[in-house]
Amino acid sequence: MIKSLILYVILLFSVFANTVYAADPENIMVIEVEGAANGIIEIQLLPDVAPLHVERIKILARDGLYNDVVFHRVIDGFMAQTGDVKFGKIEGYKRRYAGQGGSNYPDLDAEFSTLKYEKGTVGMARAQNPNSANSQFFIMFNSSPNLDGNYTVIGNVIKGQDVVNSIKRGAMSDNGSVIDPDIMKKVWIKADK
Repeated sequence: MIKSLILYVILLFSVFANTVYAADPENIMVIEVEGAANGIIEIQLLPDVAPLHVERIKILARDGLYNDVVFHRVIDGFMAQTGDVKFGKIEGYKRRYAGQGGSNYPDLDAEFSTLKYEKGTVGMARAQNPNSANSQFFIMFNSSPNLDGNYTVIGNVIKGQDVVNSIKRGAMSDNGSVIDPDIMKKVWIKADK
C-alpha cells in the first residue's frame, strides 16, 4: 500500500512538473525548417540551467537574427549545428566562412551543468575557449558523453525530433560542412505568437 502511494505521488509530481514546465511559452523556441527537412522543431529552453545563454538565444530569436540561417555543420550520428548569424545567412552563403561568426553581442561565459548530452539535447557551440559561446547552437542526433560538462546545455527538443533527424548531412571528410544546406526559415519564441 505504501509502495503504491509513493509511486502515485511520484507519478503525480512528474506529470504536474512536466505540465507546468512545458506550458511556459516564454521558454519555448520554435524553428521552422526548410530544405531536405521541412517542419517545425520546438525546443524547451532551460533558463534555470543556463540563464545567460537562454536570454541570448531569446534576444536573437526575437530580433529575427536566426531567420534564414543555415544548418552549416551536420554530422551524421552526432549533431546539427546552426546559428551563425554573421556568416550563416542563406543569402550570400559561403560555406568556407560559416561557423566562424556570431552576433554583435559579447561572448558568454560557460554555464556548464550536470545535464547529459542525449538525443534532442540542445547545446551552445563554442571555440576552444569555454567562454566563447555567442549565437551558434547544435541539436543532438544521439548521445555524446564526451560533451557532458564541457558545453553549455540550453534546452531539449520537445517536438519535431523527426525534423531534426531529417536535416541534410554534410560530408564527414569535410567535418560535416553542408553543400546546399537546410535553413531555419523562421525562428520565434512561442509566447510571441
